[in-house]
Amino acid sequence: MSGKTKSEKTRRIAMTVAGVTASGVAVGFFNYSAFGMDPFQVLAHGLWNLTPMGYGTFYTIFSLLLFVFTLITDRKKIGLGTVINMFLLGYITEFFSWLFATLFPDGGFFFRLLMLLIGITIMCLGASLYFTANMGVSVYDAIALCLSERTPVKFQYCRIGSDVICVAVGFIFGAQVGLGTVITMFFTGPLIHIFQEILAIPLIRGRNPAAYGIRKTYLSIKKAVRQRRRRIKA
Repeated sequence: MSGKTKSEKTRRIAMTVAGVTASGVAVGFFNYSAFGMDPFQVLAHGLWNLTPMGYGTFYTIFSLLLFVFTLITDRKKIGLGTVINMFLLGYITEFFSWLFATLFPDGGFFFRLLMLLIGITIMCLGASLYFTANMGVSVYDAIALCLSERTPVKFQYCRIGSDVICVAVGFIFGAQVGLGTVITMFFTGPLIHIFQEILAIPLIRGRNPAAYGIRKTYLSIKKAVRQRRRRIKA
């Protein structure tokens, strides 16, 4: 393995671990805010209402079914990120949910709203890192990624579509929907895409994100000016 290849693999592993860890921290923020569940949890709770099982048992079975579906449709989406999501994410989330509740036991409405917005931002940042690292994603994240790769529809719109369907089905079957659910439903996909462009992709290529962003902006402006001049001449 060449030094360059080894360096890239190290970056991918680091981005995967950092991304999934950030996602767990973000759910801790989300839970503390008490503004509703994320779209996947809304779906899971709605379907759980139709069964006599305990939620933990149902969620495990449901996750395994999605895991098998992902394994059949695109096993490349299964990897380190998937394993961390399935076995460690819950513990990370549990710890930070406890930590925030202990540190801020009496958070008011606006403080909880701030925590919600921070949580959603961190969640999208984390997702952009481990999506781009391409070393496995959560079974739910794999759905929108597979759709975007197999259709002409961009990822951010596939993600909005899958989130809307999850929320609609969950709500029909009795799951609670809150402000956080609605914000997550419409902004997660676009925010992940933005963070991929300005941070995750430069990192995976071993570039400085700030310098990469400035150069990309410069080239975009230069291209727009060139096109405008062509239209004027025509």
